[in-house]
Amino acid sequence: MRFLVKNNLLVPLRESKNSLPISQIPVIPQPPLNPAFPYNVHLQLLLTGKQLLMDDVPFSLEEIQKHYENGYITYRKGIDYRRNHPICSRCGNMAENWFARFPCARCGEICLYCRKCLMMGRISACTPLLGWNGRAPNHHLPENIRGWKGKLSVGQQTASNRVVETVRNMKELLVWAVCGAGKTEVLFAGIETALRAERRVCIATPRTDVVLELTPRLKTAFPDISVASLFGGSEDRHLYAPLTIATTHQLLRFHHAFDTIILDEVDAFPYTAEESLQYAAVHARKPVSAMIYLTATPNEKWQRECRTGKRAFTTIPARFHRHPLPIPSFTWCGNWQKQLKKEKLPANVLHWIKERLENNKQALLFFPHILLMEKALPILRKLAPEIESVHAEDPDRKNKVQKMRNKEIPLLLTTTILERGVTFPNIDVAVVGAEDDIFTESALVQIAGRAGRSKEFPNGVVTFFHYGKTEAMLKARKQITAMNREGVRKGLIDG
Repeated sequence: MRFLVKNNLLVPLRESKNSLPISQIPVIPQPPLNPAFPYNVHLQLLLTGKQLLMDDVPFSLEEIQKHYENGYITYRKGIDYRRNHPICSRCGNMAENWFARFPCARCGEICLYCRKCLMMGRISACTPLLGWNGRAPNHHLPENIRGWKGKLSVGQQTASNRVVETVRNMKELLVWAVCGAGKTEVLFAGIETALRAERRVCIATPRTDVVLELTPRLKTAFPDISVASLFGGSEDRHLYAPLTIATTHQLLRFHHAFDTIILDEVDAFPYTAEESLQYAAVHARKPVSAMIYLTATPNEKWQRECRTGKRAFTTIPARFHRHPLPIPSFTWCGNWQKQLKKEKLPANVLHWIKERLENNKQALLFFPHILLMEKALPILRKLAPEIESVHAEDPDRKNKVQKMRNKEIPLLLTTTILERGVTFPNIDVAVVGAEDDIFTESALVQIAGRAGRSKEFPNGVVTFFHYGKTEAMLKARKQITAMNREGVRKGLIDG
């Protein structure tokens, strides 16, 4: 698409004469808001807090332009330039190797586009991003916003109070909660506080699985509030809602949308590895807004900032059932990879597995790599043919996890894909090859956190089989021990 500035208005043109791609227009004029203009409510609902491509907006160019001329729609450059270097306005990409050029039928030029966020629709040098400049839709709030009537533990209540305070004051807070602490329930009072003040709330998490798990819980907790659930292929893609739960990728579609963002699993892939997702989270919040970070395993930098008072934080150092976190034991198993090449597993690993099978105790067995796990599977199936393996690319992944929940699988071999976001009530956990680089401190803490999560079965065995202790293993055990000590000191753990 090409544009021309005429009478201090941006005018879209289909022909190229005397017009430019939007990225080449120095300043984009924004007409004043005309309060007498009868704006389209459907456009308002679609564009409020968003940054969308023309292709994402099912309205004619004429209607879009009419709303722009009356001040209700904004045009932004899809790709801008800083000191002659391109920057993607949607994902913040500035790396030249993530830009490419193609012959563009819309502007008639060899057009620059961003490859980094291509999965959200192509954004190029001639692409405008559309936003809403008028008033936001009204929030129609029920008298009783929160339907959840459960009771929080002392540790949860303390954190909940801090969340409410942060939401009210539009500040930032890290909630450092051990695995299985019940952090979702800790958010409910803060969400209610924001909604009652007619503020938009978003819970963002790196993985679709967590969005699918949390959506019904939020709809139950806030039964009369519209909840948008956003992930790849979601039917709620264009739904305007006061409460949104989304994958962090979906935040790329938002711009200055939310008064409160709750960012779950800030230590998890892909959020930690993708600068564009971190950029999206910052730009999805309003300039004055609250940001709540949730994690069981903050990185070293954040832990240091907490210790030195540079970061506001609250901890939930104990689970709601008042039992300590299982402490991992370290067990040397020799050169297990060498044995696996000979289609064998270390004797102590086999003994650990046989013991669980004999006692009908379900277990998760973590491996560092898919190929090694798949090599171990036939060996273990000789002990029990129902044993399964699962990894991120497994098409039957969800079904296998459900079968594990149904107790149809006695032992599930897995990669780090199940290190978080899944709960099985009564399991033991082991890691084979805990010395591998893939098992970071964060990953090992999360893996240990799979055991002992339920009130009925608060204890579980966690074993790290290794061919040499690593700093990550030692730090993970130290972090778990420190949380248990803090839980005892604060009176949150019995005995």
